[in-house]
Amino acid sequence: MRTFLIIWLGQLVSTFGSRMTSFAIQIWAWELTGQATALALVGFFSALPSIFVMFFASLIIDRWNRKWLLLIGDTMAALSTLTILCLFLTQQLQLWHIYALGAIEGIFIEIQALAHSASIALLVPKHQYGRASSLNASIHYGAIVLAPALAGAFYAAIGLGGIAIIDLIAFVIALITVLPMRIPQLEFSQKDHQTATTIWHQLVFGFRYIAARPGLRAMVILMSLFWFAHDVGGAVYAPLILARTGNDARILGTIASAAGLGGVTGALILSVWGGPKRRIHGVLLGMIGAGLSKTIFGLARMPSVWFPAQFCSSLNFPLLTSSEQAIWIAKVNPDVQGRVLAARSLILQLVSAIALLIAGPLADRVFEPAMMTSSGLTSIFGSIVGTGKGAGVALLYIITSLGLVLVGLGGYAFSSVRRVERTLPDHDATSTK
Repeated sequence: MRTFLIIWLGQLVSTFGSRMTSFAIQIWAWELTGQATALALVGFFSALPSIFVMFFASLIIDRWNRKWLLLIGDTMAALSTLTILCLFLTQQLQLWHIYALGAIEGIFIEIQALAHSASIALLVPKHQYGRASSLNASIHYGAIVLAPALAGAFYAAIGLGGIAIIDLIAFVIALITVLPMRIPQLEFSQKDHQTATTIWHQLVFGFRYIAARPGLRAMVILMSLFWFAHDVGGAVYAPLILARTGNDARILGTIASAAGLGGVTGALILSVWGGPKRRIHGVLLGMIGAGLSKTIFGLARMPSVWFPAQFCSSLNFPLLTSSEQAIWIAKVNPDVQGRVLAARSLILQLVSAIALLIAGPLADRVFEPAMMTSSGLTSIFGSIVGTGKGAGVALLYIITSLGLVLVGLGGYAFSSVRRVERTLPDHDATSTK
């Protein structure tokens, strides 16, 4: 696993820098507007273009050198940060610049993530899929152990510009780490050339692959429901804390670090343990555990409860994501994983974009006004979430968190989800696709 671990380290450093910049942009946008919609739209515009690009990414991942796709993704992220830095230093930075640059960066970052995921089967033996997947999950959580706390602490002193410079330094380190490495490249399957004789057939190959397998279809539906509820809540997470702490960036950063610590802890446990024998249990129990923890988070009004609740929430996500990824890696042939994972990601990106698009208006125009006046909602939920600024956002967050619990419990109710590992053969157990 030496090559995998070196590449993993480079991506960890790169993600660390990007996470600091992303956190600083959230604070900057909130200070500028004071609305949840502005923060949600940053995520929306990052996700929207990648939805359309992902339709073609399926061909790119399986045919292009995956090492260079990783480097291109890092480079575009660095160029985006450099542009933000120049605009900020010349006092010309506006929200629409953040939206546009996020859209451009999102295109390449999604391709980079797919190339990284599709490389696991080429770099590590099958019995290490679970550990490699959990280490991949720890890239995200490892970056947010320190990145938000440092960004929150440094923001008052060095601002968005200083944090962007740190991000650029992280890019250089990642570049030096990844450049010497070699990732094997599979040849495009001759059978695929015969069955996908037109570009259109090649583009829709991943969707047809999933559609032909009820277990994979059920997994896509399950994850779509989960991430829809999760991303609606995630879009209002920062506004909830900022509204209830008087825009305290340090508290937001510390809570984000608690989430990162929980994620790293979960990833380390999985790296040693390897995950449950039946991966689907890891997926569903992770959903339930995350939903319950987030519900407690939404009900609380003080950092002393937010910190452990967020830690426990993130503790579940490495179990959830690595278990799900291990299922896909084991069930889908390596030479078509790029196209199949791209199709899956495109569906989830579309769901996420819809969630981000509606989250801000729901918070700012529906739930917040309803919890600031004498209405039916305040009489029912006022004793639970309070009233005034931040109460409506908290109520929306609680509703979406309970939705995560229901999705996890619902997965056990459907045999196509519950028995997916038994009904679908591993890719090395059959020669047909």
